[in-house]
Amino acid sequence: MSITLVIVVVLMLGVIFVNGWTDAPNAIATAVSTRVLRPGSAVRMAVVFNFLGALAMTLVNSKVAATISNIVTFRPDENHLALVVLAAAMFAIVLWAVAAWYFGIPTSESHALIAGVTGAAIALGGFSSVNRDEWIKVIYGLIISSVLGFGMGYATTKIIEGLFYRMKRRTANTVFGIGQAFGAAGMAFMHGAQDGQKFMGTFLLGIYLYNSEMVSRSADGSFIIPIWLILLCSTVMGVGTSVGGYRIIKAVGMDMVKLERYQGFAADTAASLCLLLSSLTGIPVSTTHTKTTAIMGVGASRRLSAVNWGVVGDMVLAWVLTFPGCGIIAYFMAKLFLVIF
Repeated sequence: MSITLVIVVVLMLGVIFVNGWTDAPNAIATAVSTRVLRPGSAVRMAVVFNFLGALAMTLVNSKVAATISNIVTFRPDENHLALVVLAAAMFAIVLWAVAAWYFGIPTSESHALIAGVTGAAIALGGFSSVNRDEWIKVIYGLIISSVLGFGMGYATTKIIEGLFYRMKRRTANTVFGIGQAFGAAGMAFMHGAQDGQKFMGTFLLGIYLYNSEMVSRSADGSFIIPIWLILLCSTVMGVGTSVGGYRIIKAVGMDMVKLERYQGFAADTAASLCLLLSSLTGIPVSTTHTKTTAIMGVGASRRLSAVNWGVVGDMVLAWVLTFPGCGIIAYFMAKLFLVIF
């Protein structure tokens, strides 16, 4: 087996681990912050539903994985070099994600993945390596995850308040506490459906570049994702969440907006619906963007001052910097890896 492939696999598992460390906690942040679930129970639940989400959505619709694996193209005669720059991209993503975690900023590993792979591909083949038709879906996803997440968070909260305004507070806490536990499970499920597919698509791209015969393809040319890969990615992601997720849980679920249980339920429901719509249409969106903008919408439904806009500003800055920042790091890491390997 090629040493380059081993490095790619190790670094890819590292990226998936870091995704669980820095990104997956967004799915369970509100349930932990409102004390519906304890951190340990929430993490265990996230592991199970991440796997189920990745499995179910892959069997129903693997368009997200296809989009990610096709976002860049390489010439058939440069597969070894492409494998080298893919390894460089994974290394750059890990660097970017760990830095974001250190500062407690829930940056999007989805966009870091896209930026890293794109920057590394440009280092090898120039801008002609970028598949613009697939890349435009990323831009659509950025708009959808921000606008629709905020709007649905706002609307869902208003609907709940209108329907249940006569309900006693204690009863509401009980009812929406149960609902939020299911909502957190739904978010974990959709995180697996979205982010799991992104990383599995990239994982299979690396194996394909090493030996195309090792990867099965469907009639439309997209990769067929094996069960073992779904299980592997979900497990590694879950381990990452259990190791370092609390810092991100605090930033998203506690620092940005102080939520009551019905508001946490509204945020989880709104974000899950947005992610489901995006997954079914094959648009790769960021679970981080979707969940955090849904929480912003929930807070804004009460009053704009209920949102800690200082925390929001830090998050938005990280989002804006992810594409150029991670892409540039991947570009120069790719140049370095091409010299070394």
